[in-house]
Amino acid sequence: MIVKEYIKDFEKMGFGMFVHFGLYSILGKGEWAKLSLSISDEEYGTLPGLFHPKKDWASDLARAAKEAGCKYINLTVRHHDGFSLFDTCGLNAYDAPHSGCGRDLVREFVDACREEGMIPFFYHTLLDWHEETYRTDFPTYLKYLRDSIEILCRNYGKIGGFWFDGMWDKPEDDWEEDVLYGLIRRYQPEAMIINNTGLSARGTLGHIELDSVTFERGKPEALNFDGVPKYVASEMCEIFADHWGYAREDLAYRSPAQMIRELAECRRYGSNMLLNVGPLGDGSLRLMDAAILDLMGKWVNYYEEAIRLPRPSGIEIKNKKSDFLLKNGNTYYLFCFDLPMRADANVALNEKGDFSDTFALTETIQTVIWMDNGEPLNFVQEGSEVTVYTEPFCYGRNLVVRVAKITC
Repeated sequence: MIVKEYIKDFEKMGFGMFVHFGLYSILGKGEWAKLSLSISDEEYGTLPGLFHPKKDWASDLARAAKEAGCKYINLTVRHHDGFSLFDTCGLNAYDAPHSGCGRDLVREFVDACREEGMIPFFYHTLLDWHEETYRTDFPTYLKYLRDSIEILCRNYGKIGGFWFDGMWDKPEDDWEEDVLYGLIRRYQPEAMIINNTGLSARGTLGHIELDSVTFERGKPEALNFDGVPKYVASEMCEIFADHWGYAREDLAYRSPAQMIRELAECRRYGSNMLLNVGPLGDGSLRLMDAAILDLMGKWVNYYEEAIRLPRPSGIEIKNKKSDFLLKNGNTYYLFCFDLPMRADANVALNEKGDFSDTFALTETIQTVIWMDNGEPLNFVQEGSEVTVYTEPFCYGRNLVVRVAKITC
């Protein structure tokens, strides 16, 4: 089986930010607004003149990603409406430099990522509602698509990866994947190539050049590599509410606690979490998005060591289906869910339960400590069976998922 080092490096990042940003952000009705709300070409065609992202949109975004604990950012450089945030160099004038903005937003994004130590990724649509040849002359459209990708490959330095979406729109057509991926390999040999299989085909393997499977808004699973010619990573993309692009009337937000649990669950299966934000039309983050990212950053700060290098251990927790162990060398990381907060009965629920984890381990344990405060945990090791006695949080804190470091 072929194993590429850059794929392993991608897995070590663990946590990335997805950014859906474009003309649809001005409308505040979601990224599919043009199609879903039957907005005419004439009406939608007025939006480029109104597109004026603030000067520091990219630097603010990169800083927020860094503070949240992300290692990479994936920006929609062209979404399904066909509008490009980069200079298409004459392919058409439907891009940011030739709009009211008058700037190459991808250049600003890449520069900001590098300033903050973030790795830039490019989301690029495969389907296109604007380019007429997508409907009338598919081979000509594919040439337009590849010419666009070549611009992105050549003009912005080393890129972490390309993230494609929309092949599911024409499942019976020949997308000439060999040519598209070969183009990327020629210019960006170590770029991750990801092609989203969508909600209906989560975790599905594809072309040999693809480097990761996707679990769009779904719980990742352990991958089966039996008979597979190449090692691939996995990534789950998730949103805060019900839209990827900014939708001002979408109030269906999930809690920060759920986002923290999902990040931990992704690492259980060795999968990265790609968490989306939908900036407003000026590029600034919605206050709720920024607040959730801030809380997640606090959690990552406590447990960063546990969510980067460690990999699934294959060890089952016998008495807790929710809890799990990751491993890195002679060190294990015990992820504990559903620990309550203990306090006076008049202020806390003081839930009763089994606050322990039992599992088999052949190595001899030296220490077990909570990573968030360094306090030791009691444990018993008899032969190969280990029981670690976890404790509820003390009054004043609840970190949702708590991680203990086990040194052998």
